Amino acid sequence: MRKFRLSFLIFTFISSVLFALNAQAYDGRIIDAQTKAPIAGAIVVLGDEVVTARSNGTFHLNGTGDTIKVHTPGYQRQEVASASLVDHSDIPMTPFKVKALYLTGYGLADHGIRNKVLQAVDDNNFNALVIDMKGDRGFIPFKVNIPLADQIGAQKTILIKDAPALMAALKQKHLYLIARIVVFKDDLLAQAKPEWAVKKDGAIFHDRENLRWIDPFQQQAWDYNIAIAKAAAEMGFDEVQFDYVRFPDTRGVEFSQATNQASRTQAITGFLTAAHKALAPYNVMVSADIFGYVPWNSNDTDIGQDINQLVNAVDIVSPMLYPSGFQLGIPKHPNPVQAPYETVNLTLQRAIARTKVSALHFRPWLQAFHDYAFKGGDFSEDRMRIQIKAANDAGASGYMFWNPRNVYPTGKFDS
Repeated sequence: MRKFRLSFLIFTFISSVLFALNAQAYDGRIIDAQTKAPIAGAIVVLGDEVVTARSNGTFHLNGTGDTIKVHTPGYQRQEVASASLVDHSDIPMTPFKVKALYLTGYGLADHGIRNKVLQAVDDNNFNALVIDMKGDRGFIPFKVNIPLADQIGAQKTILIKDAPALMAALKQKHLYLIARIVVFKDDLLAQAKPEWAVKKDGAIFHDRENLRWIDPFQQQAWDYNIAIAKAAAEMGFDEVQFDYVRFPDTRGVEFSQATNQASRTQAITGFLTAAHKALAPYNVMVSADIFGYVPWNSNDTDIGQDINQLVNAVDIVSPMLYPSGFQLGIPKHPNPVQAPYETVNLTLQRAIARTKVSALHFRPWLQAFHDYAFKGGDFSEDRMRIQIKAANDAGASGYMFWNPRNVYPTGKFDS
C-alpha cells in the first residue's frame, strides 16, 4: 500500500512538472466588438484552465491547448487560436440577444409541429430554440452513452433517431440551441433509486401530477444530470438550461438531510456551481430557471432558490415571468394578467436591483399559453409583444416563450 501511494505521489509530481513545462502564459482583454468597451466577468478557458476576466476586461491564463474559448451573457461565444494571441491582445465579443421558442422532445420529433414552430421562428426573426434534453418525466429523447439512463428506462423511447443530422439542419438555420434539462423532478430516477427519492410520511412522495422527485441532497443525482448536460454540450447545444432545480413546493416532505434556508440554498447552488464548473471546458452557456416570485422574496421561497446566490452559480438566470403564475399579484398590480408589462419589467428590475449585476445576466421565460388563473384568455400576439417590450426595456439578454403544447400564434408577435 505504501509503495502504491509513493508511486502515485511521484506520478502526480511528474505530471504537474510536465504541465508547468508545457503550459504557456497568455494575457488579453475581452471587449465589446461594437463599442470596444471592456467586458468584466467573461469566462476564459484554455484546456482545463478556467479564469474570469477582471473588471477592466483583462485576463491572465496559464495553460496548454490550441484554442482559447470565451463566453459571457449577452454575447456570442468566441474561440480564438491560442497561437494568435500575443500579449494583451483584444478578443472582441459580438452582442447577441436570444429570442427563443420552446419545443418539447415530441414536438421536435414530429415534422408537423416542428415545421410550424420553425415557421413562427422565421416569421418573427427569432434566433433560438429551447429543446427538451430531459423532460418533466425523466425521459431523454436523444441517444446518450450514460449507463444509468439505460438502467432506469430513460432511453426506452428514442424520439430523435438521427440527432447529428437534425442538429446540423437546425444549425444551418443559424439557430442558437438550448438544451433544457429537468433536474430534481425525475419520476424514472426516483422510481429506480427509491433511496434517492423525496419521501412523505415514510413513503415516496408524489406531486400533483403523481410524479416522483429526487432529493436535491443526493450528489449521485447531481452526477447523473451533469453527465446529461455534458452529452448535450457534446451534441452541439450552445447552452444548457436546468429546470426544476429546486426543492418541491410542498409542505411535509422529507429529505436525507435536515432542511432550512441555508441547507436548501447550499444544495441548489452547490449543484449549479458543480455543473457550471464541469461544463466550462465545453464553452457552453449555463442557465437556470427559477420561480417568478424569487426576485421579490427575501428568503429562498422555501425551495432553495436565493436570487443573490443563483447569479453567482450560473451565467444566466431565467425567472419564469408568466403573468398567470403570479397568482398573488405583485405590488400595486393585484391582477398581473391585466398588467403583463409591469409584471415582467418590474420583476426584472427587482432582480437587477437586488443582485447588483448586469441586466444581461437575466433572460426571462414569457407566457404564450392560455391564462388559467384569472380567466384572462389567450396570450397571443398583442400580449406577447407587450412582454417582449418589458424584457427589452429592462435590458435583459433576450427572452423565451413557453407553450407546453408548442402552439404559437401564426401572426407577428416580435415587434
